[in-house]
Amino acid sequence: MTLQIAVKHAFTGFDLDVGIQAPPGVTVLFGPSGSGKTTLINAVAGLLRPDSGRIAADGWVLLDTNARRNLAPHRRRIGYIFQEGRLFPHLTVRQNLLYGRWFAPRDARSERLPRVVEMLGIGQLLERRPGALSGGEKQRVAIGRALLSGPKLILADEPLAALDEARKAEILPYFERLRDEVSVPILYVSHSSSEVARLATTVVALKAGRVVACGPPAKVLGDVAVVGARGAASVLTARVVAHHADGLSELATAAGPLWLPRVDEAPGKTIRVRIAAQEVILSRARPEGLSALNILCGRIIDIRLGDGPGALVVLAVGEDRLTARITRRSAEAMGLAAGQTCHAIIKSVAVAPEDVGTGRIQEAAE
Repeated sequence: MTLQIAVKHAFTGFDLDVGIQAPPGVTVLFGPSGSGKTTLINAVAGLLRPDSGRIAADGWVLLDTNARRNLAPHRRRIGYIFQEGRLFPHLTVRQNLLYGRWFAPRDARSERLPRVVEMLGIGQLLERRPGALSGGEKQRVAIGRALLSGPKLILADEPLAALDEARKAEILPYFERLRDEVSVPILYVSHSSSEVARLATTVVALKAGRVVACGPPAKVLGDVAVVGARGAASVLTARVVAHHADGLSELATAAGPLWLPRVDEAPGKTIRVRIAAQEVILSRARPEGLSALNILCGRIIDIRLGDGPGALVVLAVGEDRLTARITRRSAEAMGLAAGQTCHAIIKSVAVAPEDVGTGRIQEAAE
């Protein structure tokens, strides 16, 4: 289920010119305020008619200005998840879930209510009204309502922005299940690197109305031109090996074992781990006698010197890339150069729970 978007639109002082072709899964629009994320998602929803363009989800054409096709918003077969649940307060959860189905075409292929209820863990909420739900519970119901409307495309406009950290941690696994178990393309707006690393199949980075990077999260989040040196991070694929009595989980990566505070996934599960570049220390020789448990071995493939005192060193660790942010002075003192073997030291406590999610990192269309 591919997503194709080509849109041009001119405002006073701002031009949007975006072309995207994304594979199945979650396509995340990522970028600073004013980059065009909201304008683009409004064009997809039919709330903005662009000057020119074409928008299609797996052959379902929503807009084609050359063919003079511009479906009205209510005919676009879109499930929209907003920042707030926006549930009808006078209806029960069950009635809110089924509301979208009342307007879906008869031939629409929608999820079955029992499956959605099980997927989102909301069986105990069905007879409640929205006023008796927490913020996280409301968002789960909103996700279910979108699924049950038989959509050909799901839009999620910063759906976690209004939630506190505990509620975000509650909701993120459900979006991961949505990505992995539902065939409908998802266009997701976010400014959070952690959300992007956990959820994205494809990341589209926007700046001033243009696409500045597009690809898998590991590639885009490691691009200094997109996230800046301070925001640079790596996304590693790991497999859960075991959970130990001291509260640590043992993970297997292509570069060696990784130990993290307990990960709530079963042994054998493939997960993603986001590691901030500033949390990585480098050593030419394998260090001994350190308190840090994580020492991953890789090969230097790139050294990027900034205008200031910093440097980014990129290591190939199996098929993944691991970026370290160190000082230029350290890089020169160590004599670092492309092709050298190097060891990356990472403190276990430097990886926050929100930086760990499920799913293998897939290659995405450039």
